[in-house]
Amino acid sequence: MPAPHRARALSNRYMVAAGNYHAALVGMNILEAGGNAVDAGVAAGIVLGVTNCDQVNFGGVAPIMIRMSETGKVMTISGLGWWPKAANIEYFHENFDGKMPPGLMRTVMPAAPDAWIKALELYGTMTFGEVVAGAKRLAGDGYPATTLNGELMAANAKGYASWPSNAEIFLPGGKPTKAGDVLYQRDLAKTMQYMVDEEAAAKGGRLEGLKAAHDAFYKGDIAATIADYHKENGGWVTREDLAEYESGHEEPYTVDFMGFTVYGCGPWCQGPIILETLNILNGVDLKSMGHNSPEYLHTIIEALNLSYSDRHVYQGDPRFIDVPMDELLDQAYGAKRRALINPNKAFGEMPPAGTPEELGIAGRGGVPIGYKAEGYKEMAVDTAYVCAVDKDGNTFSATPSDGQHSSPIIPGLGFVPSNRGTQSWTDPNNPACLAPGKRPRLTPNPAIAVKEGEWVMPFGSPGNDVQPQAMLQVLLNHHLWGMAPLEAVEAPRVASTNFPRSSEPHDYFAGRLNAESRIDSATCEALNAKGHDVQMWQDWEWRAGAVSMIKYDLTTGVMEGAADPRRPGLALGA
Repeated sequence: MPAPHRARALSNRYMVAAGNYHAALVGMNILEAGGNAVDAGVAAGIVLGVTNCDQVNFGGVAPIMIRMSETGKVMTISGLGWWPKAANIEYFHENFDGKMPPGLMRTVMPAAPDAWIKALELYGTMTFGEVVAGAKRLAGDGYPATTLNGELMAANAKGYASWPSNAEIFLPGGKPTKAGDVLYQRDLAKTMQYMVDEEAAAKGGRLEGLKAAHDAFYKGDIAATIADYHKENGGWVTREDLAEYESGHEEPYTVDFMGFTVYGCGPWCQGPIILETLNILNGVDLKSMGHNSPEYLHTIIEALNLSYSDRHVYQGDPRFIDVPMDELLDQAYGAKRRALINPNKAFGEMPPAGTPEELGIAGRGGVPIGYKAEGYKEMAVDTAYVCAVDKDGNTFSATPSDGQHSSPIIPGLGFVPSNRGTQSWTDPNNPACLAPGKRPRLTPNPAIAVKEGEWVMPFGSPGNDVQPQAMLQVLLNHHLWGMAPLEAVEAPRVASTNFPRSSEPHDYFAGRLNAESRIDSATCEALNAKGHDVQMWQDWEWRAGAVSMIKYDLTTGVMEGAADPRRPGLALGA
């Protein structure tokens, strides 16, 4: 491997790695002020909703995974909203032929504020006012837009122009914000300040203050403003919907691989993808194939394709459907799926999902794959990632998301209540179909890997359906091929789109495999010969995911972080 493009980030005290340098710095400031990894991760995560506001927003989603060193127990906070009570799948069939167009009607409950505050309540040490201070400053005082900000804002200018409140922020003077322009989000800063004021006015201690900040959003003036806007514009969200929302708090799922354990979130997101894929690969001698060889890339991509087909047929909100997670993650089932991989021939289209008989469950009706897209089109991309480890070894991993170009910013509030409904299906046979109170099947999926007594490693990525693919390749780069974290993150990657994508319009690019141009041309030709439809990405393609990670050595106390140079991330230690 060539030398990494950045200096390695090392520390023996604490560390933050995030998808934006402002977020990493704010997280470090919290650690320097005596906060723990959860305080720092929450602070940095909220910053991402400001500095990465074309990909993340304050009222979006924020799935979180936390490991507290005292117990070694890993827990998740879903940070994913559900559909309003009035939501009706027939609305989209009667008015839009089953499509879910941009606008108000794809709104689910804004979950991120609840998730951040729940993490502080259960595992943090600081107040909401303390952790939100950095984000509030960046929103109110502004920050210079990054190159990626400028690219995405230009690409989504038509969407921002659909609503005056969006255009006011992202299209000042009628033109998209460019790299280097100072971007202001003053209404968002006022929203944050209102929550801080309500916290400060609460009687009692820190927990009472956190509850007051939470209620300011879900039961106070913010909720009223959201509900009134929906009522005036034909939306579904009510004050009752907002008051009843609460993020799930539950144990993750796990698989063992190469002597360590990988923790993933449940089937309400695509966390199971990386877990099932590792199970499929468990019996394969990947090392003998050579790093990023045709045989190696073919094998891991076909294993991923098998996992994505199971996602499409079996996975959704487990509060509404029975998801056979134990069966999907069973080693024997992984071996059956592994046997379907032909080393010389690609599937060419999404392979069949496992049968109910193989999974030992009752039969289900067919789940249509959907239409195959023609030509070349990029997948929808948003999201960011942050992880943190403190001096005590407490570990935080979170993947906040939701862009702001496809739904209206609520006037006066400065954010879009989560438009993640776009990752629900209107096909009633799909396990991720929409229903009142049901959550979409989310793409963001933070993870943590642990080798007991030796190391802990939070890791994750933005990238929609590319996320687990990028995460898997980086995980293997580090643990199978021995690359340092930064080398593992920088190495060139591939990504399959051989399955219906999670986001509307859920189109399907049969057989397609994207490859960064640093992948050897002979390798790409060999993959084409196996039946993959290889499409070339440029070097350092931001659509290939942007993995951040921290490896914490439990024996030496040394931490090493990495943030992907494909996007404006940074790893900082002190």
